[in-house]
Amino acid sequence: MKNLLQINSSIFSIGGQSSRLAERFVASWREANPGATVTVRDLAREPVPHLDAARFAAFIAKPEERSAEQQETVKESDALIAELKAADVLVLGLPLYNLGLPSTLKAYFDHVGRAGHTFKYTENGPVGLLSGKKAYVFAARGGLYEGTPLDTQTGYVRDFLGFMGITDVEFIYAEGLAIGEESRNASLARVHRQIGDITGQDAIAA
Repeated sequence: MKNLLQINSSIFSIGGQSSRLAERFVASWREANPGATVTVRDLAREPVPHLDAARFAAFIAKPEERSAEQQETVKESDALIAELKAADVLVLGLPLYNLGLPSTLKAYFDHVGRAGHTFKYTENGPVGLLSGKKAYVFAARGGLYEGTPLDTQTGYVRDFLGFMGITDVEFIYAEGLAIGEESRNASLARVHRQIGDITGQDAIAA
């Protein structure tokens, strides 16, 4: 039985366009994978604390030397990592804010990118420990950034996931959403067709 983890990073929760596209994909994916399990992590409803010196110290402290407070901090991170490890498929709703990632997503990445858990250091450099997973990234943007120097997201997200061993990553772009109604409708229609092509299911009504 397959497990899918959906991560919504829009500040508007399920109301964000990236979240709606991710949800549409997951609904179609469910049709193609009956009996599969889906876990949704909404970073607007349940934000992950941003990394600070105290949290970083908790992560790198030896387990037997952690304080009670540090143990609680690490427990949060461990739960996120376990959720990620259990997933066969990762679906990420990714809006573009001021040419970058939502800060809540960066905080999430900071809590799951831990040495000895999602990657390890070797004599030949770091090696990811989460291989064998497929990731779909639904990138929603108001303007047109794909393939330009202003697209700071694609390379970073691909590199970070790859750092953890998730190298099979597919980006689906919904761009030009703020340019005008025609541009928005055409972009969303294109993404809806892509979802149907990926899942092998007919487009689900919006």
